[in-house]
Order: sequence, then C-alpha cells, then structure tokens
Amino acid sequence: MRVEIWADIACPWCYIGKARFEKGLAAFAHRGEVEIVHRSFELDPQAPVGGDVPVLEMLASKYGVSREQAEAMEARVAEAARGEGLGYRSDRIHGNTFDLHRLLHLAKERGVQDALLGALYRANFAEAQPLGDADVLTAVAVAAGLDADEVRRVLADGDAYAEAVRADEREAAELGAQGVPFFVIDRRYGISGGQPAEVFRQALERAREERADRAPVAAGDADGCGDGVCVPGAGG
Repeated sequence: MRVEIWADIACPWCYIGKARFEKGLAAFAHRGEVEIVHRSFELDPQAPVGGDVPVLEMLASKYGVSREQAEAMEARVAEAARGEGLGYRSDRIHGNTFDLHRLLHLAKERGVQDALLGALYRANFAEAQPLGDADVLTAVAVAAGLDADEVRRVLADGDAYAEAVRADEREAAELGAQGVPFFVIDRRYGISGGQPAEVFRQALERAREERADRAPVAAGDADGCGDGVCVPGAGG
C-alpha cells in the first residue's frame, strides 16, 4: 500500500496531521505493508524569498484582525498540537517554503525524506528556527541525515528539484486537493485535513480490504490549511 501526503512545512495542521496519521498507522495491523511518500504543496508560493515575517503579523494582515485576535487563533492550533505531544511556538516566522520542498526531494532520493520533514516541522513549530536562513536550514538538513555539501549545492542551484516540486503541485490540483494536509491511499481514497488517528486507521483498513479503483474523495471536514493561511475546517 502507498500513502501519499501533500503538505507544506508552513502549515500547522500538516504538522499535527502527520502526528495523527502516524498514530493511526501504528494502530494498523498491516503497517509494515505501507509505503509513505511525502509530496510538495506550497500554501503561499508567492511569498517573497527572504521576505520572512512573524506569523502573528502575517495572520493579522491576512485576516484583517488585531494582534490579540491573531494570538487567539494561534492558541487554538497550539492547543491541538500540544494535545498530540507536539511543541508549538507562535513567535515563529512565515516565509517562502520552495527551497524546503526542493530539499525534501533530495532527501527522498537519499532515503531520509520522513526524517527531514519531521526535523523541519520541529525546527519551525517547536523551535521557531528561521528556516529561510540557508545556514540554519543546512544545519537542520544535515542533522536529519543529508550531506552538507550536497545540501549547499541544491540550495545554490534554484533549478535543482524545482520541477519535482511543481510536478507534485500539479498532481495535487489534478486530484482536487484545495488545501493540506491531503492524504491519498493507493490512489483510491483521499483524506483531507488533520483528521483523528482513528480515521486514518479505518481508512487504511478499508483501502486494504477494497481493491476496486475509485477516484479520491475527501473524508470529512477537518482542520487544515489553504490559500496561504490555516483555518478551522479548511482541510477539504
């Protein structure tokens, strides 16, 4: 079985959804049969490179709300993250994630994609590290198992893995993904948003039992991210 997961490192519900999916997978009796592939999805592809801003400032501007209201929005997501045992800070920054996705494709080739994705999520949400800084990003990637010189070469070459990122994004659009996280099991079942772990377990069971081809269909309405920001109920 193959599970493809479209996500963005800037998306808190992707961070939470990964943890919930892993709990659902751990409860799946046939988890050893499951191959996981992480796919690229940029929530804010027009974000300027090097134009990182505090996430609370971004939320206030995007929604036209006060800082206090932005803090309240973040508090709800923080509570959900901590409920999954995840660290969460609201003093992080928001910026362009294209280079992070390019490195994830390098990591896929080197067999450390999941390790790098987890490291990027932790660095962003739990540690509020500035991943737009090439030195910081390189250090995170190396700690996840990549070679430092290879990471620097990819970051210096804007074309490296760029088409792989774009191909993932085109495929997401073809599958009807309008927000993330978006999970596709064996190209039969689609699960949209940061669903509870039990939803993932049940979907894996159903996909294994039913082999008839069918188009992906979103399973329920859950918290997710779309249109550059993350809001409740936007995962489908």
